Amino acid sequence: MNKKVIQLLVDNTSGVLSRISNLFSRRGYNIESITAGVTADPRFTRITIVTSGDNTVLEQIEKQVEKLVDVRNVKVLEPDSSVYRELCLVKVACDSTNRNDIMLFAENIFHGKIVDVTTKSIVVEVTGKQTTIEAFLNMLDGYEILELARTGITGLSRGYEDVVVL
Repeated sequence: MNKKVIQLLVDNTSGVLSRISNLFSRRGYNIESITAGVTADPRFTRITIVTSGDNTVLEQIEKQVEKLVDVRNVKVLEPDSSVYRELCLVKVACDSTNRNDIMLFAENIFHGKIVDVTTKSIVVEVTGKQTTIEAFLNMLDGYEILELARTGITGLSRGYEDVVVL
């Protein structure tokens, strides 16, 4: 199974995300993560999809998505010519004996932010590559993770050459 990061530029219209996810569902394609947000131009939404399958399936996904009416541009974000990021919020059980340890490695090693602290828990925000998020979560081994939320990958290609202007 190969992974592919596909970025779509779509019309910012009602139901567009539903139509895209329905296409994946109808065809039995897998979505590992999907993020969507309006662009600098409010007429358009940028959607980043991480999907997996063999090469034939991945090619079919691209072709099928390109056929959708609301889709203006489809771009594969290659790892060596793109920037990927993911946001992770983690709520960890802690008390006065281990709170500082969590804060130190979150902030100093992973450049995380402490976004909430109570007497029984701490919420840490970490942003970075998927490998950074995984490494941070591995560092929490031995601590009790109460809740975890990940956004999935979002990304942009590097440079100016393939910027799409509509």
